[in-house]
Amino acid sequence: MANPFPIPLNAIRAIEIVARRGALAPAAEELGVTPGAVSQHLRRAEERLGLELFERTPQGLRPTAALRQILPQLSGGFSALADAIGTLKAGDEQVLTLTVGSVFASRWLIWRIGKFSRLHPGIEVRLVVTGTMIDLAHSDIDVGIRFGRGQWPGVKSELIGGSRYSPVASPPVARQLKSPQDLARVPLIRDTASMLPWEPWFAAAGTAPVELAGPRYDDPALAFDAAISEQGVLMAVDMMSADAVSDGRLVRPFDVSVESELGYWLIVAEGRREPKKVWLFREWLRAEVPDSAEGYVAQVKRG
Repeated sequence: MANPFPIPLNAIRAIEIVARRGALAPAAEELGVTPGAVSQHLRRAEERLGLELFERTPQGLRPTAALRQILPQLSGGFSALADAIGTLKAGDEQVLTLTVGSVFASRWLIWRIGKFSRLHPGIEVRLVVTGTMIDLAHSDIDVGIRFGRGQWPGVKSELIGGSRYSPVASPPVARQLKSPQDLARVPLIRDTASMLPWEPWFAAAGTAPVELAGPRYDDPALAFDAAISEQGVLMAVDMMSADAVSDGRLVRPFDVSVESELGYWLIVAEGRREPKKVWLFREWLRAEVPDSAEGYVAQVKRG
């Protein structure tokens, strides 16, 4: 009987990763070998198949037309294998591994995840807090929550909230603000990672924009702390600032918020089997987000 795999499975895996990522190093990291070993896998595979799989360009390795044609089958096959192995792992349904960014973790989820655990005591939640977009199809992460427009390759996304935003400030800073033009007299905290523009808010407030001047932070969680510690005014997602506003640490000095195309999205790997624990978490989010918008959970937290 002819061998259905004329090249080793590890070589097929290396081909799929390099084609997807465009470099040897990511494949080497996932396979636990050196980049040189990955290069040998590719060279020998091309020799055995009798055709080139990659174009060597200044921008990196690019799959040829022949490889691009079968790449979805390769990626789907490895995803199916990962799911199959996952069903063999003891306790797979008892551990939910979730990746989130720092603001969602510290300003919203950490105060509420206990409710999910009380509803589902048999599921242990493990948080992976990072701003890096983890490849869900090739990791042990079950589900992620990310801020953006919901258009990421290789994932299915569902908007859960966070599309409205407005300025917030500590009470002492807010007392200096009688009109939007007063923003020119106080520092404006610039959160370089959040992507929230001030211009649409000034337009909604019916006033000309003021010059942005103030401290800069590339971690949104630190930008929130800066606003609470009276360093200036921060443009923040209403969903993330709701608790701090409810308990008085922050104030919304103007009754104006704007809707954006951005928001918090629940993401899962495309084509991967969705276990019951992910479904339960999604249903909990669908109920919890509207409650939190009304300040319900903030009251529970204080009580």
